[in-house]
Amino acid sequence: MTDLTTRNEFIARHIGPRDSDTAAMLETLGYADLEALTASVIPASIKGTSVLQAGDGQSEAEALAEIKAIARRNQLFRNYIGQGYYGTHTPAPILRNLLENPAWYTAYTPYQPEISQGRLESLLNFQTLISDLTGLPIANASLLDEGTAAAEAMTFCKRLSKNKTSNAFFASQHCHPQTLDVLRTRAEPLGIEVVVGDESGIGDASAYFGALLQYPASHGDIFDYSQVVERFHGAGALVAVAADLLALTLLQAPGEFGADVALGSAQRFGVPLGFGGPHAAYFATRDAFKRDMPGRLVGLSIDRHGNPALRLAMQTREQHIRREKATSNICTAQVLLANIASMYAVYHGPEGLTRIARRVHRLTAIFARGLADLGLAIEQQAFFDTLTLRTAEHTAALHDKARAAGINLREVDAQRLGLSFDETTTQADIEQLWALFAADRPVPDFTAIAAGIDSRLPAAQLRQSPILGHPVFNRYHSETELMRYLRKLADKDLALDRSMIPLGSCTMKLNAASEMIPITWAEFGNLHPFAPAAQSAGYQQLTDELEAMLCAATGYDAVSLQPNAGSQGEYAGLLAIRAYHKSRGDAQRDICLIPQSAHGTNPATAHMAGMRVVVTACDARGNVDIADLRAKAEQHRDHLAALMITYPSTHGVFEEGIGEICALIHDNGGQVYIDGANMNAMVGLCAPGRFGGDVSHLNLHKTFCIPHGGGGPGVGPIGVKAHLAPFLPGHARLQRQEGAVSAAPFGSASILPITWMYIRMMGGSGLRRASQMAILNANYIARRLEEHYPVLYSGEGGLVAHECILDLRPLKETSGISVDDVAKRLIDFGFHAPTMSFPVAGTLMIEPTESESKEELDRFCDAMIAIREEIRAVERGELERDDNPLKNAPHTAAELVGEWTHPYSREQAVYPTRKLVEGKYWPPVGRVDNVFGDRNLVCACPPIEAYQDA
Repeated sequence: MTDLTTRNEFIARHIGPRDSDTAAMLETLGYADLEALTASVIPASIKGTSVLQAGDGQSEAEALAEIKAIARRNQLFRNYIGQGYYGTHTPAPILRNLLENPAWYTAYTPYQPEISQGRLESLLNFQTLISDLTGLPIANASLLDEGTAAAEAMTFCKRLSKNKTSNAFFASQHCHPQTLDVLRTRAEPLGIEVVVGDESGIGDASAYFGALLQYPASHGDIFDYSQVVERFHGAGALVAVAADLLALTLLQAPGEFGADVALGSAQRFGVPLGFGGPHAAYFATRDAFKRDMPGRLVGLSIDRHGNPALRLAMQTREQHIRREKATSNICTAQVLLANIASMYAVYHGPEGLTRIARRVHRLTAIFARGLADLGLAIEQQAFFDTLTLRTAEHTAALHDKARAAGINLREVDAQRLGLSFDETTTQADIEQLWALFAADRPVPDFTAIAAGIDSRLPAAQLRQSPILGHPVFNRYHSETELMRYLRKLADKDLALDRSMIPLGSCTMKLNAASEMIPITWAEFGNLHPFAPAAQSAGYQQLTDELEAMLCAATGYDAVSLQPNAGSQGEYAGLLAIRAYHKSRGDAQRDICLIPQSAHGTNPATAHMAGMRVVVTACDARGNVDIADLRAKAEQHRDHLAALMITYPSTHGVFEEGIGEICALIHDNGGQVYIDGANMNAMVGLCAPGRFGGDVSHLNLHKTFCIPHGGGGPGVGPIGVKAHLAPFLPGHARLQRQEGAVSAAPFGSASILPITWMYIRMMGGSGLRRASQMAILNANYIARRLEEHYPVLYSGEGGLVAHECILDLRPLKETSGISVDDVAKRLIDFGFHAPTMSFPVAGTLMIEPTESESKEELDRFCDAMIAIREEIRAVERGELERDDNPLKNAPHTAAELVGEWTHPYSREQAVYPTRKLVEGKYWPPVGRVDNVFGDRNLVCACPPIEAYQDA
């Protein structure tokens, strides 16, 4: 009889190996079943600590139906709240061919430039867009949000200001309120005083090392800041300007009136509101300051053939290298969102963007004239898209009337309200708003007013400089052209839709289509983050349920979803520890112990949180040296704040002594921060909140299936034990205002449905099996490769956790082949390289994830073994040491049709295995010259002649 029950097939869809494959891999390792393997890997001291309840998940159809019901609880009002968040139209070809395209959303950070030229080009377009609009020559490839970009600008000004005696930062009262909140959070641990005031009243600016201005102002005014900037510069202070990108198509660029930094959000360039995120922030500065700029920077270089090639520039600024001396702890960006904004500008072009801006301003001016006809006055003399009305005792009633009509106005204060218009505003909207304010009076005549309306932009501040003159912004304006451009760029790249990405510590697992579907629903995408709470009941249910799910997965008692990156989660976690000690009268506790093997963001974060870093040793097996840790914990007993430790270790091992480590920190008065980067090995097997952790951040873009997006978005929530719960991030829209780490209360809220769907479909049993399969796959690869490359670290019984490190250092001595050579040769086999030289120089760290099939694992292992055979051929003298397939990798198609001068064949170069003939990935460039790129820094689209000359 046919089984009529609904069956959940998702677990088998998510997990790669079939049952027969699992059995074969277990046989290779010598284990009867997954339970026996798990029992051998997980230390006895932490077995049984998981609190995740067993149970089957829902089918994809059931989960989608449930989350659709949750989404419908959100109410979609017409939003005129503004305050840095605006309605926008995501062009359909960008929605379909970029946001919903796994070739774009499953790509990794472009550390391997040869297989990242497409997204690098798109990011270079973004940087060019920002540089053009801001009038500043150097722009980065995005930051997390406008509030955190402003905080980065503050510390940037502190480092570079000539006024070295001041510890005060001026922030205009005209800045967005959420930006001021994030500034205060960032400033307090660093001993910086944030002074909020009216910049027009600044007399002696020598009290400040820097200043932040808003342009246009949060309430709508457009001020002439030129003299204010001069006053600050005269006192040796630097000036940052938070500027609206759409307004900058019509207004004088900040760089032209003297700003040292321009920052802001690119959200209104095609990225939905999404209840606050994810959105791409931008940061631009002067050429003289480029080496101190936070975040990532895409630059132009050349490949080994002398052809133009893009790469991440000045990579030595990456925080995992500079550690506590880092300028920022940011190790990610908002690449997917920056690419949307980039393509929005490409699609519309300079004329299209300017047309949109003029239309928005014209509608705002028409509305303002209509208000005047109704006898209502606005506060602004000059404005772009935002108005503030003094409505006195009628304010509350007007808000009530608006909401009854499905409209949200900005709540300025008890006496005033505000309105911001955007790309989505129509004539009907203007007339509806007039009716709201008209009471019983006739509504103004829109057509008559429009016929005689003048601009309300200040003539002295109109933009005179051209924008977006590069050909890329002036060609792809038909859908056909844009579709083909997006396809051309995607074809240059390797993402998960092509092959396994075996990056250790960076967990590149399946981002299932059913998980991705809800993020483009209007019920999640079109909600303003500052809309009244009653309108976001669906989001409240989603976040409440997701917090409970993550508590169950980690063993913690409370979770904050606000941090919108792993680095920001680290920061929020240490701030919670710091506030906890302070509440107990232990403000002197400022020592953070960090093992040598830790992620480099850890010491950078500790420094940002106002802590002093003390590094502890690791033993020969890569484990924390407990004796050294104990000595330093006891030495600093009176000042010990925290230990930051990654578990399983950064070396890919479940350390036996984790319980002892946590206990000795607690015995010496400290708190234990367990970096959750490697949760993919623990969910359902052991729980950090139950074996000694006080706080952990989670990478939802790793363990919990939010895609990497080419380097972001990410979400980095923190889980805490009950005693730290009062110190979770606050926000003006939450119960507690202090301590905001992101501009929006729930950070990147619109991508949280991805993780909710993953957990709901997997269920407790599926999540546990995923962890077991991640461990099995890693150990299978380690076993297959160990006779060819030494596995550097392992735990008891020679087993690793969910990743393994191959030691290539001996090969350098015997063959001259480096870890870089192996990484680039893998491209010829169609693979992204594993993580290179981290945490140990000269090694490859491999994490296969549970999503990869045995066939794909074997294909990767076969490639690594074939590469080892090529190295042996070099060692035997059969291949030349300086002219061989590894030294010259990757090989491009263009090479094949030119003169072939190498002593090995074309076939060996590009078809090292016969299977590649069926579906070869061709890298668009040869090996990129990093040194040339740093010596000849070009970080915006060069003139087209530069490409022609090259």
